[in-house]
Amino acid sequence: MQPQIRHNPSFAVARLHLAPNEPVRIESGAMMAHSAGVQLASNTGGGVMAGLKRSLLSGESFFVTTATAGAHGGWIDVSAVLPGDLMVLDLQPDRPFFVTRGCWLANSHGTEVSPKWGGMANLFGGEGGFGLQASGQGQVVLSVYGALDVIDLQQGDQITVDTGHVVAYDLGIQFRMRRAVAGRTIQSVKSGEGFVFDFAGPGRLYLQSRNPDALQAWVRSAAPAVIGMRSLSCRHVPYAPISASLPSV
Repeated sequence: MQPQIRHNPSFAVARLHLAPNEPVRIESGAMMAHSAGVQLASNTGGGVMAGLKRSLLSGESFFVTTATAGAHGGWIDVSAVLPGDLMVLDLQPDRPFFVTRGCWLANSHGTEVSPKWGGMANLFGGEGGFGLQASGQGQVVLSVYGALDVIDLQQGDQITVDTGHVVAYDLGIQFRMRRAVAGRTIQSVKSGEGFVFDFAGPGRLYLQSRNPDALQAWVRSAAPAVIGMRSLSCRHVPYAPISASLPSV
């Protein structure tokens, strides 16, 4: 698989160039277009239990799609739900990565992407406890909400990152999770900050400039107002003459 990213950084699309008869696994619903001869097959990716594990624990779809090129090769375009960039993670057998829930988009033959327990800290940090472990040799395509930031930590380097801005990190890196604001929970609520990671090098981090959790919270808060506006606007829609024959309520 040879990935080619275009339309980045705001509305990126990944074109995955495939060799003859080469398969690639993609997230369900991520396919935008493909060349003639590419065959798509949807399955649970290892059985019903594997599908449930991936869906319930790591936040991914129950089904995964396998795209297989024809005898002359081909390509398939994949894109993410949220606007932003895409990145290609080049994996080596001795360097697996932890991938945040919802960021996986595709992976080449020779790599494995499976649910991974991120520790109790992740569970209480609102990230669900589980994510994905990407291992093997090949490429993994990940979605980024906003712009991509890559940070390489050397031995002795430390950095603090909001949990919602993490896309992936080297599994060999050291980290801990804590509240962003020291003290009682009410102080964290007042500050508007939640949990953060303290990372210590050596290792690599992939970050996103926007926080999907913040977007979700904003949508929830704005939804009642939007519904109210729609209800109000409906009251001023002119009636057609035929409506006069309807019984009054």
